[in-house]
Amino acid sequence: MKFSGNINSKFPKMGTTIFSVMSALAKEHNAINLSQGFPEFQPHPLVIAAFEKAIKSGNHQYAPMPGLLSLREVIAEKVNDLYSLAVNPESEITITAGATQAIFTAITSLLKEKDEVIVFAPAYDSYTPAIELVGATPVYYSMVAPDFSIDWGKVAKLVSHKTKMIIINSPHNPSAKVFSQDDILQLEKIVKGTDIIILSDEVYEHIVFDEKKHLSVLKNKALADRSIAVFSFGKTYHTTGWKIGYVIAPENITAEYRKVHQYNVFSVSTSSQIAYADILKHQDLYLELSSFYQAKRDYFQAALKSTRFKLLPCEGTYFQLVSYNGISDLNDKEFAKWLTREKGVASIPISVFYPNHDEGKVIRFCFAKENETLKRAAEWLSKI
Repeated sequence: MKFSGNINSKFPKMGTTIFSVMSALAKEHNAINLSQGFPEFQPHPLVIAAFEKAIKSGNHQYAPMPGLLSLREVIAEKVNDLYSLAVNPESEITITAGATQAIFTAITSLLKEKDEVIVFAPAYDSYTPAIELVGATPVYYSMVAPDFSIDWGKVAKLVSHKTKMIIINSPHNPSAKVFSQDDILQLEKIVKGTDIIILSDEVYEHIVFDEKKHLSVLKNKALADRSIAVFSFGKTYHTTGWKIGYVIAPENITAEYRKVHQYNVFSVSTSSQIAYADILKHQDLYLELSSFYQAKRDYFQAALKSTRFKLLPCEGTYFQLVSYNGISDLNDKEFAKWLTREKGVASIPISVFYPNHDEGKVIRFCFAKENETLKRAAEWLSKI
């Protein structure tokens, strides 16, 4: 079938996401897929047991639009324990169909045409399409490898009377950078006395290495009062396919958020919410996640030392950036495809996270895999 009329595309230049492209290429060439960011291993038995119990509970109809209150109450307890912030589970927490939907809803509910949004590049690829969809304009600050540091003086110069939102992401995908206390204080200084809302993508909150701490905007009172913070159960419990997340925001921001949320998805999986309300009571499952992934990072880094790739710093997330400078003259997109086809290891080119798609010779590997998979990948990469 084919529609014979004209289609007024909102994204005429947009194709399939690089994640789908690389995963498909990996499947086609039977390559080790270290591209798309999903864990290879199974969830903890307690997680599976909680979901099985929830499925058998008989609750199979719509959950309330904001999410089950029982889950929101446990989340509020967690936030108070970790970030010393009392949040109202009824009016300040909303359960979402994963973090990407949460981010999309936040942007579309809080921005209007001609608004400006400061985005730190490299940036997760869902931010810009949502911004452009509402007629707003992304204003980029480019962080540069290898340390991806931020000159907050330059960021301040990007702020104008049109700036309505700043999007931050820590631990940061794809750079693996973790915001410092100075970063948080500089951000607080920039937005003081403005109407700017902070959209804080914190889906990797429990994956931070080398005794660093995740500094949530919720832990800073001045920022918490103007922020909408996004979290993901999938990243924490190796359940990305369940597609459940949540947002925390002040009551007046949440009210605007829910106006769109109710017509976007209305509500999300009841059984999953029941399960997570039970799972969250086992604090060790998220408190031990950093050490679990640090062991993965260290194992993978040690294995990569036998290759010609140069490792960039990895402070958090389950992504390792490497430079292939000196290995090939190909741009990173072509190199990533060549690496998949010819050497059997799939990665993500970092340029796709930048607005001009032209940033350096760096690719990203996901190390949320079994050690045997990481070992095989390193062995294949060592033959380059």
